[in-house]
Amino acid sequence: MVFLWILSCFAFAGDAYGSAIPPDISGYSDIVNGEEAKPHSWPWQVYLQKSSGFHFCGGSLINQNWVVTAAHCSVRWSIRVVLGAHDRSSSTEDVQVMSVGKVFTHPEYNKTRRFNNDIQLIKLASPAQINRHVSAVCVAETRDNVPAGIMCMTTGWGRTSSNGNPATRLQQAALPLLSNSQCRRFNFSITSKMICAGANGTSSCRGDSGGPLVCQKAGAWTLVGVVSFGRASCDSMSPGVYARVTALRAWIDRTIAAN
Repeated sequence: MVFLWILSCFAFAGDAYGSAIPPDISGYSDIVNGEEAKPHSWPWQVYLQKSSGFHFCGGSLINQNWVVTAAHCSVRWSIRVVLGAHDRSSSTEDVQVMSVGKVFTHPEYNKTRRFNNDIQLIKLASPAQINRHVSAVCVAETRDNVPAGIMCMTTGWGRTSSNGNPATRLQQAALPLLSNSQCRRFNFSITSKMICAGANGTSSCRGDSGGPLVCQKAGAWTLVGVVSFGRASCDSMSPGVYARVTALRAWIDRTIAAN
């Protein structure tokens, strides 16, 4: 039933799926240089927290029980998954702090080959409570076409400069998708399991790993990428590389259906 629920996400827009608080995308906001997102306008965004309280990666809620993140985030049982946050420094936000139930790393994840198949699924120990601040994102289907040139959004609490500190309030960036041939011009070794975006003066940075790259499909924000890697300097004129969800959707479906 979970398998069908993900496939039918458009039927749940405004309920379990989608944002009850529309994001402000009127400008070209960026994570590097620190443009704050409209609070709770990206309600599928989660962050992963070590037992010490240290934030180290992001992720996306894809239904009440499952979160997708990057394989290189190396989730362990002691990790906490925090949903419904905007300001990580706040002690008054009504967040949901969830335990990890199970973790599934893509069996063909290959860190030595520039993070190929960089995707990981977390099954929460208990279901998330869907509300105005917490809801799931639609997931791109295998057959979806995500052409180069369209503008998409990425979000996270990563660093706002290469030498800066992680953001305390959720940041957003508007990024154009690039073709893999365009991405290779920046000397990236790109596979069919990757998709590139950016090189327009905006960039993800360290701490954003595992977070979402979403594009609009039929009016609904849809997960097309998972933050994977980029320049160590977080160069905003160089693209970021994301795990390509259309190429990994079949593995997501199989894993959820079997667990």
